[in-house]
Amino acid sequence: MDSKPSSASLAITTDIILPSDTNALNGLFGGELLARVDRICCIAAQRHSHAICVTVSVNNVSFEKVIPLGSMMTIEAKVSRSFSSSMEVIADVYLEDRISGAKTKVNEAIYTFVAVDQYGKPTKVPQVIPETELEKKRYTSALRRRQLSLLVAGKIKPNEATELKALFQ
Repeated sequence: MDSKPSSASLAITTDIILPSDTNALNGLFGGELLARVDRICCIAAQRHSHAICVTVSVNNVSFEKVIPLGSMMTIEAKVSRSFSSSMEVIADVYLEDRISGAKTKVNEAIYTFVAVDQYGKPTKVPQVIPETELEKKRYTSALRRRQLSLLVAGKIKPNEATELKALFQ
């Protein structure tokens, strides 16, 4: 199975925030943001794996800034690293100024997906080739995040979390 650059999985969506998307303070519902991010991350995972992909976990979401009613919001997602059948996908959320067109990053999310076959069984995925400095940083830190998750879930022993141990040596 050939490796693929992270950029090959890039998925982008842009939308406007409407009244039905917002809470009582006219900001985008957190759950609405999660749903939109989940969909675009799934597309990135499927582009990378050429398989059906299912969400395994929402590893981290930061709600750094409110996304106000009427905003133009863009979500960009890419696979940051793949393992046997799983992929970490990172999404960056931007607001676009209607007048200047300037984009400001307002949120970030990290999801894990697993590629499955038509019977729902995990299937192998290509390895990721990080190209940019940001992709390389995300690629390296993905292994630490994975080991931390496995350690917390009791699926690996502390001495097996080599990347985490290296942080403290």
